[in-house]
Formats: sequence, C-alpha cells, structure tokens
Amino acid sequence: MIYDRILVRYGDLTLKGRNQKMFLTKVQNLTKNKLKDLDVKVDCTHSRIYIMLNGVDYKEVLKRLDRVSGLSSYSLVCRCDSNIDSINDLALKLVKETITKNVSFKVECKRADKTFPLTSLEVPKITSAHILKNTNNLTVDVHNPDVTLTIEIRSEGTFMYTEEIKAMGGFPVGVAGRGLVMMSGGIDSPVAAYLAMKQGIEVEIIHFESTPLTSIESAQKVIDLTKKLAVYAPNNKIKVYMIPFMKMHQALLDYVDESYNITIMRRMMYRIASRLANMKEILCLINGESVGQVASQTLDSMHVINSVTNIPVLRPLVTYDKNDIIKISRHIDCFDISIKPFEDCCTVYVPKNPVIKPNIKKCEEMEAKFDFEEIINWTLNNTKYLVVNDEMDINLASYGLEVGDVIDEIVTKEILKK
Repeated sequence: MIYDRILVRYGDLTLKGRNQKMFLTKVQNLTKNKLKDLDVKVDCTHSRIYIMLNGVDYKEVLKRLDRVSGLSSYSLVCRCDSNIDSINDLALKLVKETITKNVSFKVECKRADKTFPLTSLEVPKITSAHILKNTNNLTVDVHNPDVTLTIEIRSEGTFMYTEEIKAMGGFPVGVAGRGLVMMSGGIDSPVAAYLAMKQGIEVEIIHFESTPLTSIESAQKVIDLTKKLAVYAPNNKIKVYMIPFMKMHQALLDYVDESYNITIMRRMMYRIASRLANMKEILCLINGESVGQVASQTLDSMHVINSVTNIPVLRPLVTYDKNDIIKISRHIDCFDISIKPFEDCCTVYVPKNPVIKPNIKKCEEMEAKFDFEEIINWTLNNTKYLVVNDEMDINLASYGLEVGDVIDEIVTKEILKK
C-alpha cells in the first residue's frame, strides 16, 4: 500500500487561546493511549498528529482513532520531499495505485510552508498536467470531480491524500471534568453517556439495582453497556456504582400512591445520586431524559423531580428524535444490549396511570410517611463499585448472588490478581 502514515487534524482545539496547550496535550495523550499496544509511531506537532503505520493494518488504527474525542478528521497519506519533481512523481504514483477506473479528478494544494517557491494555485496546474500526460483514463473537473487529490506542503514535508475522514469531534474526554451518568440499561442513557464524553466529560456510572425485586440480568446489561462505552474513556476504564435500591423501592411501593410512584422514585434517585456526586467531587449528573418521552419526562415532572437537587443535571438527548438516538446507539454498538428484555426498577412497576403534572406539595406529603433519609444513608453506606474495562468478562448471574455480593467477590478477585 502506498499510504505509510495517517495525518490527524485537531479542528477547533487550535482556537482555544490560552487553554490551547491543555486541550492539545489531552487529545495527544488520549491518542497515544488508544494506540499504545500497536507498533506505530505517534508524532505530535502543534497543528497535526502523524501516525507512522510501520506495517500495521491501517483499518485497526482508524478504528482506534474513532474512539478519541477531540479529533476533527484524519486521512491516509503518503509523504515526499517538498520539491515539485518529488511532488509530481508521488502524485502520479498515488493516482495510479488508488484510481483504477475512468473518473474525473482535481488537484488542490494547501501551502502552509510559505518558503515553498510555487503558489497554491501553481502547484495544481503543474501536477495535474503531469498526471494527465502519464495516464489514459482520467479527466480534470475542477467543479465536481469524482476524486480530489490534496497536496499539503508543510515545513515537515509534503503530504498527499484523496480522502478526509470525519472523526468523533468534540473535546478530549476529561478536559471538562467528571459527570455521573444515571444508567438504566435502556437505549437512551448509554447514548447520553457517549455524547457527554464526546463533549469532554469523563463519566462514571450510577445504576439503581433492586435485586431480587428485579432480575440480576438488568444489572448485567449496565455492565455490558459500560464495556462498550469504556473504549471511549481514558485507559478504556469506567467506574460503575451499583446502588442497592431494594429498601427504597419497597418503601415506595408501601407508602406512595401508585400514580406518584415513578415521580417520587426519581426524586429519591436524584437525592442519592447528588449526594454520591458530592462525596466523590463529581460536578454534574447526566441522564438520557428527553422532553415528553415518558410521564416522568414532561416539563412539569422534570421540574418537580429536579427540585430535590442543586447539582447541574445535563440531558444531552433533550432535543433528539428517537430515531436519531437509535442511530447513535447502533454506532456505539449498544443497541442490541439495550433492547434485551430485562427491566430495571424504573420500568418493572410502571403505574397504569402515572401523573404527568405532579405537585411538589403532594410529593412531600407522601415522602413524609416514611423515613427516607435513613434509607438513603443506608443505601449510600452499602453502595458497591467496580471499575469496568472493555475486555472484562463478567457474568453476574453465574455467581448466584445478589449484586452487592457479586461485586465484592469480583473486586476481591481483581485485587488478588494484582
């Protein structure tokens, strides 16, 4: 293959002013981390990253780059010295090797190195003429070409490519701080987590599990989804908090009117998540809510549920159409896991007629019927967590225990390994 390296572009990160160095360092380190087990050489400059392939399959490298937030685009490129003879020779070789049918083409030139003697308008004319003279199946079309050959003349050499591949975009994960994702196991919350990471937020996961009121497979879905998301995280790892919600769940079933069950359940979840976030110095909560999607996501419901916390609550999907959410879910390989028919505590006891315009005073009256603060304290004291990576093989059901016991056993095994 004529291509021997990949040219990676930062995009808007180069516009970050005084914070530019921090952003670039973060994305450079993320890129190196994703490629560290491959025999490639990563050369970072102020405006580009160059990845020398050294014989490594470029498809594997591109797959890894697709997991790095903060990159704008990349191209398979080949390099030559910055003189017109070398440029013409490599351009012809590239065209002959990559274009195998009768098509139209155009040559574009980006002349970043202003010491090069020819202008960005002169190079395409000379190189196009050289290609036409030495081929039979090509024509020039400067307005609507089938293929565009781009020549970038830079101080470190001249680079050529015929395709610019769109990258993940956004900002390098971690540059914006940490967020706590309320993960249900459905389609929406993993997509929300992905979009938050894309925007530079390093995520941790919180899941409210109610075994044995709900099946252990519901918690398994969250582990499996986190493994899929971990490929976008620093070091391919994400921390997951399993909240033992059974006591609270049972109290809600005993003391709360059925129509208000989901509303008050969500208020309790927000209280617990907020306290955990404060304990762990996490800056925000993140969830997969979208206005009007279900009864607890009307604006009236969101207002009543949100009133129990003063921590920022981010809802990346608030303006997304469901089909758009599903498209992203498939892209990040979460969809098939999300649709597995194991219900969590938010769906297993959905009331027949859930209130869509709840009243805060009524919520407070029902909450006063039991000591929810004592249950919240017990819940936080008994919360377990584990760090999930993209290669872990965890089958919760195989342990035959409740989720908290399983996590204790898994963590113990991981410690013994070390």
